[in-house]
Amino acid sequence: MHVFIGGAYNGKTDYVMRKLEGQDVFLADGFIPENIPSYKVLVIKNLDKWLITQNLEDDEVLVANVLTRLKALEEKCTLYIIVTDMGRGVVPMEKQARMLRDTCGRLYQALFAEAKQVVRIWYGIGETIK
Repeated sequence: MHVFIGGAYNGKTDYVMRKLEGQDVFLADGFIPENIPSYKVLVIKNLDKWLITQNLEDDEVLVANVLTRLKALEEKCTLYIIVTDMGRGVVPMEKQARMLRDTCGRLYQALFAEAKQVVRIWYGIGETIK
């Protein structure tokens, strides 16, 4: 598993897709696919859009479920995950937005622990942090 993190509109997707140019890639935007037919590389981005549709009240169970699903996918292909850094801005006033921010933080910690590689993207420039 390879994880790429950066702020909104920092060039994360372009960075990853350039890295994977010429490879057989499936891009899942805003969802975790149930299965991927015969692709060698799976790129998942905008997990936060999918998370907001889930029950964020019990985020420990949710994070564990996401990790289980991602590990199952990783057995079938090389997995690249692109996530948006949400933890450096103003804390949202709305409860649902705060819960999303907290759940993303917990999920990202778990992803980083599992990942073989973690790269922070700053305006199109990658910096390997793991």
